[in-house]
Amino acid sequence: MSSHTPLWFALAPTLILGVTGLALLLVDTVRPNTRSNTASAVVSTLGALAALAVTVWFVGAGTGDASTGGAIYLLADAIKVDTMALFFTAIFASVTALVVVAAHDYFDGHDSPAAFYSLTVFAATGMSLLAVANSLAVVFVALEMVSLPSYALVAYLKKNRGSVEAGLKYFLVGALSSAVFVFGISLVYAATGSLIFADVAAEIATLDGLAGVAGIGIAMIIGGVAFKTASVPFHFWAPEAYEGAPAPVSAFLSSASKAAGFVVAFRVFTEAFPIGASLVADVNWVLAFGVLAAVTMTIGNFAAAVQENVKRMLAYSSIGHAGYALIGLGALSGSAAGNSAVMGAAMAHLLVYGFMNTGAFLFVAMAERWGVGRTFEDYAGLARRAPIACTAMAVFMFSLAGLPPFAGFFSKYFLFMGAIDNGFVWLAALGAINSVISLYYYSRVVKAMFLDDPASSSALDAVDSRPTALYAAVVFAAVATVLLLPGFGPVVETAEAAASALF
Repeated sequence: MSSHTPLWFALAPTLILGVTGLALLLVDTVRPNTRSNTASAVVSTLGALAALAVTVWFVGAGTGDASTGGAIYLLADAIKVDTMALFFTAIFASVTALVVVAAHDYFDGHDSPAAFYSLTVFAATGMSLLAVANSLAVVFVALEMVSLPSYALVAYLKKNRGSVEAGLKYFLVGALSSAVFVFGISLVYAATGSLIFADVAAEIATLDGLAGVAGIGIAMIIGGVAFKTASVPFHFWAPEAYEGAPAPVSAFLSSASKAAGFVVAFRVFTEAFPIGASLVADVNWVLAFGVLAAVTMTIGNFAAAVQENVKRMLAYSSIGHAGYALIGLGALSGSAAGNSAVMGAAMAHLLVYGFMNTGAFLFVAMAERWGVGRTFEDYAGLARRAPIACTAMAVFMFSLAGLPPFAGFFSKYFLFMGAIDNGFVWLAALGAINSVISLYYYSRVVKAMFLDDPASSSALDAVDSRPTALYAAVVFAAVATVLLLPGFGPVVETAEAAASALF
């Protein structure tokens, strides 16, 4: 950033999303009886793309990078804008743009579609605020900014019993999780006397009689993060919420919201609770996240393998991918030599996952819009009527499975190699085994679409009417997944540079 530019301009992506959400809310309030589906979709998309463009510009200009003066601090150091914050903001803005474009067709027949767009953009605003949080207080407030709209989004189809039930379950479990998380923050504050990450880290290393209090607080924060990332054993809300929610909402929660949980984990545990210092509080969070990673990826993949409902399979698959991303924390070592590589690889995987998983859920949304069922059998022969969309879905499935030459292969390769280089061979081996298991259920979708015959000659008649915006969002997500192949080198380098600033 230029020396003449005010520091608050570093928050431009967050401010753009916030202003967009307010504009959508204002229009819907002033004209409540007007169905402004198209206008709301256009405004939401432009806002998300503007935030993405500014974020990419900031990254290219080195905003918050060590080479240009380091991170930018605001509001008494409660806000920190650096490359990691911008990297995750790019993920949030990209997923938001895809979801609101797809929602134009999905909610075309809804009585009040405008509320969906404002809720989605406000949730994205909270996610971008999470990315720049440098205080536990800001983390909690931003987390609630994400959670509250998410509860409403899951239950958005008020006449659909499954959607309302999923929203209620998500709300009850989420409220409990938030209580545990904020109680953990209060215990850490009681022990250290501060909420700013750097100050907490300094006090953690010198604790005396309050080490046990801080240890319990850190453990409770681990539980809150595990819930937000849908990690085992705090994952039980995810399949119910993703299955009952509208498919675009499932895409948003499983991609953007999950990435928001990980940016909290990456920043809080490396900056507020450094590896060596946290041992003073008798909490080895690296071991805890290593165990969480192993259990989460294994249970997620085995549960996905026995599902017959494609949407529910993707929900458990999302849990499995949370396990892969947790390697970014579970494979850290006391010597910082390889830490930036493994955490940077986890960040790059979350970026790739954002496109391929969002695209997969949006394909399910398109199938629901066509009136096609949700089981593997219902997808039989679908490629004969929608070859381009099904090809895009095949790209998502093979990339999620980690098959070469798709982007998912490279992100997993760098992630597993980073774990091996840091001495966590067992974690990388378990990740590779689980990737092989995932190929079974991902290939079932491709087999059904391209090789199986439909149940009847008229089973896929409705597929002829293709929703334009949904179709475009699915195809664009597939193109982005493919284009990440030649651009994966710069992505990994940017992610590793962002992670290196934490160690």
